[in-house]
Amino acid sequence: MAKDKKNPSRGIFEFYEKNPESADNRVFGRVSFPDRRVFLKGAGLATMAAVLGGAIPFHRNMPAGLMPAAFAEGLDDVVIEGKEGLTVLNDRPMNAETPPHLLNDDITPTARHFIRNNGIPPTDVNPDAWKLTIDGLVDKPMTLTIADLKKNFEVIEQQLVLECGGNGRAFFEPKATGNQWTYGAVGCSAWTGVRLADVLKAAGVKDNAVYTAHYGADKDLSGKEGKIPISRGVPIAKAMGSENLIAFAQNGEALHPMNGAPLRLVVPGWPGSCSQKWLTQIQIRDQIHDGPKMTGTSYRVPNRPVAPGEKVDEKDFEIIERMPVKSLITSPQTNTTVSGSEISVRGHAWSGDRKIEKVQVSIDFGATWKDADLAAPANEGAWQTFTTKVKFPQPGYYEIWAKATDDQGISQPFAIAWNPKGYLNNTFHRVALVVNG
Repeated sequence: MAKDKKNPSRGIFEFYEKNPESADNRVFGRVSFPDRRVFLKGAGLATMAAVLGGAIPFHRNMPAGLMPAAFAEGLDDVVIEGKEGLTVLNDRPMNAETPPHLLNDDITPTARHFIRNNGIPPTDVNPDAWKLTIDGLVDKPMTLTIADLKKNFEVIEQQLVLECGGNGRAFFEPKATGNQWTYGAVGCSAWTGVRLADVLKAAGVKDNAVYTAHYGADKDLSGKEGKIPISRGVPIAKAMGSENLIAFAQNGEALHPMNGAPLRLVVPGWPGSCSQKWLTQIQIRDQIHDGPKMTGTSYRVPNRPVAPGEKVDEKDFEIIERMPVKSLITSPQTNTTVSGSEISVRGHAWSGDRKIEKVQVSIDFGATWKDADLAAPANEGAWQTFTTKVKFPQPGYYEIWAKATDDQGISQPFAIAWNPKGYLNNTFHRVALVVNG
């Protein structure tokens, strides 16, 4: 793999992170032309082919400064109990993502669902003793056991997407601080519980209610008594949607300890931080909630487009609500070699509280696109699976790109819409392949 001559210990991934245009020129000898189409010098093309393991039939379409997808992933897998194959990004608090090829199932297995923690999970999680309080601006404050929830409200199972607002942060340039998620801070498990709206209706939400406030039993990393790591909420209108659950089971079994056992919220289509884990209290407030991770720049983006690296005044940030349109290729696995001229492609697409209208794939760096077959969602809030077959005109290095479009006509962009905190990256997913003849 090519190295930076000034610092031989740096690999190509870091080299591209620092200056993609310079990396392009120095590693592969690119020449950019006025019409912005990019060609490779003969020697540079040969070098790239050697690095990638094969010729690149559509090299003329490759955008300048775009690191080949073959170089974009390199994290080692670390096994967490009950979470085989996840990649650990942080161990205090625990945060781990799922490699895309392990998300191939329509329903994400519990063992392959990502982990996003903000504090220290509770150790006493006895479901028989767990209690949930509903209070604040309600007519009838309630304290409910899990048994009460099951007895007094309709129990349903829904396939629902949860995605961290920072999924894709690793690809921002300039870099944004925080967990450097690549693609795998997302999942669509089958969650069992009761509708949040049904519980709030039973409590009698008052007319002046504005926002919910969610509280959990996890503790702040500082260990300071009474300090909580995260407490977010949603507008009352969102909370009263039929898609949101107070969940006590995942895929037909008790929740995994790292996914909020024994009780959590599942608020699909919005940042996963709204789905409080180890849920103990839902308070109804007459203002936008101001708990930890609700103020400042947390889970907020600028209220206007900004240039990469631009400093943005805190007053110009707004709370993230619905998540953007996105897709993920789960098969074939990136950085693999395949034989034959045709393969099957599979993946998932989702878009906040909207449906996906179409998914397209490209093998020539976006010069042409092919519509994939798209399944209907299992229910509101679930992702949709897409499948297709692609044919390769000759052996060599290829990238399969995926682009989803939702029912409002909004498609994934090619370039990252940069923001200071590295949220909402929904650019095309790219998978690298070497095709043998």
